[in-house]
Amino acid sequence: MPKINFVNRDGSRTEVEAEVGKSVMEVAMDNEIDIESACEGSLACATCHLVVDPDWFGKIEPAGEDETDMLDLAFGLTPTSRLSCQISVTDDMDGITFSVPEDI
Repeated sequence: MPKINFVNRDGSRTEVEAEVGKSVMEVAMDNEIDIESACEGSLACATCHLVVDPDWFGKIEPAGEDETDMLDLAFGLTPTSRLSCQISVTDDMDGITFSVPEDI
C-alpha cells in the first residue's frame, strides 16, 4: 500500500498507508485528518480541499471542470489545490504529501 503524508494545520505531519482505489478524502477521514466531507464525496462542496505538494501536482490526474468550478468556493485556494474526494489513490502516489489549508 502506498504511504500518503498529510501536513496538518498545526504543521505536524501524519503518514498513513492508503488503500489503492480509495479517494484521498476517504483515507483522510479514516485517519482522523482534520478535514470535512460535508457532501460525502459527491462534488457538491469544497470542504475536503487539500493542497498538493507542488512536486507531486503534475503527477496526479488533473482536476475536471466540475471540480475546478467547485474549488472556487474553497478557502485558502492555491495553484495546487484539489478536492480530495476527486483524487483516487494509486500505487504511483507512494510518498505524496497533502497539506490541510488553514481556516480563514
